Amino acid sequence: MQTVVLTAFAESARVKQQFSREHADRIVQVAIVLAKAFNDGNKVLLFGNGGSSTDAAHIAAEFVGRYKRERVPLPAIALATDIAAITCIANDYGYEELFARQVRAHGKAGDIAIGISTSGNSPNVLKGITAARECGLTTVAWTGASGGTLAGLVDYPFIVPSTVTSRIQESHITLGHVLCELVEDHLLGKTS
Repeated sequence: MQTVVLTAFAESARVKQQFSREHADRIVQVAIVLAKAFNDGNKVLLFGNGGSSTDAAHIAAEFVGRYKRERVPLPAIALATDIAAITCIANDYGYEELFARQVRAHGKAGDIAIGISTSGNSPNVLKGITAARECGLTTVAWTGASGGTLAGLVDYPFIVPSTVTSRIQESHITLGHVLCELVEDHLLGKTS
């Protein structure tokens, strides 16, 4: 059993290191885009299914609360947390419209939409990003493997170099944490 433990941690570290080498410049670029959006009074909408929905909620909470530093709350909304909206939209319009309908309700030009899908092919995430583009939002994808259809739809794709869902999700949450840290540094000035 120790071999399983050591192998899982080593693989997670290897995937994250490769991802960070391939995406470091884009991570910094998106952190600056996020900080500017917050400075301009705009918000971030995050969405995904299953574990990706909880990653969206986790990062939204880091922005609204705080990550490491005391600051004003930053407007971020995870679109899979309102059970009344979820069940209403799924019942009345179908599950594929879940995020698109909320993006149209809450999003405006200048906001940022972060769609999270390990496969890059979740129909409701794809429709959510399409709605975001139609509404003038800046679009970001967190995905894995080949990036699926999602990677080609967004302004800023982040594709984790793995086909293993757990490794992809581990990289996604690290990406979210790094973006939070960089946004705080940008907004508040770097700490020593």
